[in-house]
Amino acid sequence: MFGMRKAWERELGAAVDELAAADTLAFGGVGIAGTLLPVTEAYERVSAALHDHPEETRRQLDRVLADGTPAGRAYAATLLERVDPAAARAAWTSLRDDPSEFTTFVGCVMDRETLGTYASRRLTAA
Repeated sequence: MFGMRKAWERELGAAVDELAAADTLAFGGVGIAGTLLPVTEAYERVSAALHDHPEETRRQLDRVLADGTPAGRAYAATLLERVDPAAARAAWTSLRDDPSEFTTFVGCVMDRETLGTYASRRLTAA
């Protein structure tokens, strides 16, 4: 039937939508209980999809880089580092002057920072 998408495509689409709308950047558990945020789970799903379905996932990441929230764009550029370091560098470079802010979580520590500052740090670390 036309328009029927495979289960993995639907799951990838849902995970990518979650990243695109993210307001928080967290790569591990947060808070005292170490809870995984839904957006962190989405990040893990997209990361797994990069391995299984690289082309489609890559297309979706480009969409998040273009249209996502600041945190969403940071997730997308981070995922790009795994498959295309040059594209990731270009993405971080283009985000370097972005003044929009998002929330970051590292364990129990919540912080706010600009996408530009975060991008500059990633470029230095690369």
